[in-house]
Amino acid sequence: MGNEFVQFSLTPMLIGILAAVACALPGNFLILRRQALIGDAISHVVLPGIVVAFLVTGTVAAIPMLLGAAGAALVAVVLIEAIKRLGRIEPGAAMGVTFTTLFAAGVLILEQTDTSSVHLDVEHALMGNLESLIWFRAKGWGSLLDPVALAALPDELGRIAVVCALVVVLMIVFWRWLKISTFDEGFAQAVGLPVTAIGLGLVATAAVAAVAAFDAVGSIIVIAMFICPPAAARLVTNRLEHQVMWSVVFAVLSAVLGYVFAGYGPLWFGSQNAVSAAGMIAAVSGVILGLACLFGPHRSRVGVGREEVL
Repeated sequence: MGNEFVQFSLTPMLIGILAAVACALPGNFLILRRQALIGDAISHVVLPGIVVAFLVTGTVAAIPMLLGAAGAALVAVVLIEAIKRLGRIEPGAAMGVTFTTLFAAGVLILEQTDTSSVHLDVEHALMGNLESLIWFRAKGWGSLLDPVALAALPDELGRIAVVCALVVVLMIVFWRWLKISTFDEGFAQAVGLPVTAIGLGLVATAAVAAVAAFDAVGSIIVIAMFICPPAAARLVTNRLEHQVMWSVVFAVLSAVLGYVFAGYGPLWFGSQNAVSAAGMIAAVSGVILGLACLFGPHRSRVGVGREEVL
């Protein structure tokens, strides 16, 4: 039993956990800044960039993917500005049109090109490919100390681990700046903090987390993890430090329970087939948020301004 778990379930579960945490950490500040849907926007914008980067380079390496996502983001900014100026419509409408158009373009390109050999197609773009990230060389828990077996770990685990560690380090290093600029932007400007750069850095960090998670877990987890764990944590506590810790707990819980329920839940109800792990992880995160809305100690403060969170 232990050997099968290490080979088939350990790495997908770890990748799901790391992806959830990497998205949830910047999601806390996006929630407090009332920019929660930026995570949704990022997941829409990066898809065509990632696909085009693969078609140009023929590889799914991290640097081409990040460059492709950055290029798509630049195109999105130009399109939004052009639509606002030419169409004379509000920014929200321009962003909505741009994001959905780019995402549709990405899906169309995926449908019309052969990218299945690298697990880059419509199904994997939306739902991820967690179930296929098997550690073939693993023979049991002893493989964790075997250099030969460790060298055969799925590449996605290394990428998302590095990005998750980077996100954690950035949150620690810029914690004070993020906290001040989030809760009192005027004061942050008065003391000389680069408020605009901090906001752009936060969005860039979220984009890097989204790109790193995209290949393995798909856009559904990316969108859910930017919003659900931080929002649930917001209803549990009014202390920022505690909120961040609770969001990590909820992200880890969502990943673990979602993966287990995806594999064994249908069997408990008499079905013979498992369901998508990514979809179930997102569903569990939504259930946790729903429970926080019903029973969280600060559920009555939904909609209260960010100045109330200290």
